[in-house]
Amino acid sequence: MGFSGRLAAGVALLALSLLGGARAEEAVAEPPRPFPELGRLIGTAGVTSLEGAGGGGLVPWALITGYGSRDGFGANLHATGVRLADFSLGATGLGVGIADRLELSYQHQWFDTRGAGARLGLGRGYTLEQGIFGAKLRLVGDVVADQDRWWPQVSVGVQHKVSANRDVVRAVGARDSAGTDFYVAATRLFLGSGLLLNGTLRLTRANQFGLLGHGGDGRDGYSLQPELSAALMVSRRLAVGGEFRGRPDNLRFAPEGAGFSAFAAWFAGHHLSVTLAYVDLGGIANQGRQNGVYLSLQAGF
Repeated sequence: MGFSGRLAAGVALLALSLLGGARAEEAVAEPPRPFPELGRLIGTAGVTSLEGAGGGGLVPWALITGYGSRDGFGANLHATGVRLADFSLGATGLGVGIADRLELSYQHQWFDTRGAGARLGLGRGYTLEQGIFGAKLRLVGDVVADQDRWWPQVSVGVQHKVSANRDVVRAVGARDSAGTDFYVAATRLFLGSGLLLNGTLRLTRANQFGLLGHGGDGRDGYSLQPELSAALMVSRRLAVGGEFRGRPDNLRFAPEGAGFSAFAAWFAGHHLSVTLAYVDLGGIANQGRQNGVYLSLQAGF
């Protein structure tokens, strides 16, 4: 199944989950709540980042995914598509937040090389794939409850990435086809103005988010990369903002630089959000600057 087919399947899965939920609510006038109360404000779970963690489009935040309170849990399904000048990325996954303290996630990504695959000697439409297993733990702070305190909400996280294209990533100079990122994120929310600020530091060896393996013939060790986000709630359901993500430059054949995004996220409620963004991911595999459109749908509670 190609990129468009897989992305369509992911979107269809989300639509079916929403349709099923709507029919269940119509069945009785006052249905009992199947899950614990959704005790968090709309938007305070963030959306789903490019690698499956709760946060912005490119950067994981300290927020725990889902809207479950400290007495319950939340979860979501998501589907993401990125259309760049020469490549396309698709992803589907699941995230679970437990007691607003622990987040667990899994995402599967596929990266369609389209016409660039032929120029790179891989074949037109060659697809790179990887699975990403994530976990995040909130250490201190609460972005809503700590409005009268100076410290932010702080979380630590880990993302283990496993490539399905071992021979290819080794051929381009990567040292390993699997690797692990570690990060710490600090998020501060100013409720009065609706402004959210986030800073993340990531320890990583990943090449192109892990799609081209980890470590390389230019640099093999871990490097510390900064990631920044700012978002403003312009209404109760609409947030706009931008992100910056630093990335290591490990492979000699394909210089890699920072990524940027400008996004708008619309929250239909606690159960559905849509994120649309312009993204600039810099050079990828010597095919020139890669910018384009990012679209992500998230359904959950």
